[in-house]
Amino acid sequence: MEQAIDADLLRIPVGPGSLHVERYGHGGGAVVLLHGFGTSSFLWRNIAPALTFAGLTAFAVDLLGYGESDRPLDADYSIAAQAEYLERAMTGLRVPEATVVGLGIGGGIALRLACTRPARVRRLALINSVAFDDCPGRDVRSIQLGTARFALRVSQGVLGAAPLLKRVLEEGVAHREAMPARLVARYLAPYAGADGVMHLLALARALRAEDVESLPLSRLAVPTLILWGEEEPWLDSGLPERLQRAIPGSTLVRMAQVGRLVPEDSPELLAQLLSEHARGGEPGQR
Repeated sequence: MEQAIDADLLRIPVGPGSLHVERYGHGGGAVVLLHGFGTSSFLWRNIAPALTFAGLTAFAVDLLGYGESDRPLDADYSIAAQAEYLERAMTGLRVPEATVVGLGIGGGIALRLACTRPARVRRLALINSVAFDDCPGRDVRSIQLGTARFALRVSQGVLGAAPLLKRVLEEGVAHREAMPARLVARYLAPYAGADGVMHLLALARALRAEDVESLPLSRLAVPTLILWGEEEPWLDSGLPERLQRAIPGSTLVRMAQVGRLVPEDSPELLAQLLSEHARGGEPGQR
């Protein structure tokens, strides 16, 4: 996949802090890319450039508290709050509406934005998205349940981020070679040291089902593409069909031999599907 395009690096104030946003291309229809728990805009490094070759402008966002975005103390890092920050960021970016793409908890944020600020979302793409009461996934719930124990171990200087996040990253792909040690290290980098681990625990604690389980999905009136990796390990396997039934006119594409982190497992196919969707095409079943 071609990647011969540099991103414009932007800082967008959203209230409690600023978001790091990478913009690829200019002048085409806007596509906003939202990562999931434990990752960042780096996840879209192969997808965003490919979207520009389809005549689109891609905005890869670090959610507040993630990646290179600010991580203010005592900020609200919930899905509901992140949707509000995203809406403010779109104002700052002068993007009145966009195709909004979300993976994992990023999908929950995209759903929340589409339901609460429908004028902002022209099209919607959900990739292994949390929804209903399946939020967060079992990966994050295991961290939430062990927060007190993990915090004690951090205070004793015996725990880094790797034991908490390494398994989530490695089991988030169907092909282990898609998540080599160097990529694991890249994703772990923002959580170095005791402060980084405590921040990761705070991000996990902020995620709750109530932010998505009661959303009025039946009222969504935007073209919606649901993409599901068949090897998704952390969410219920029946969730994509529930989403398809709940969102009028939505299209479901199941992706064989693909896990949670679709941009790592199958970047070429994902870029093709997102480009078709953002430009108004109807992806076929895979």
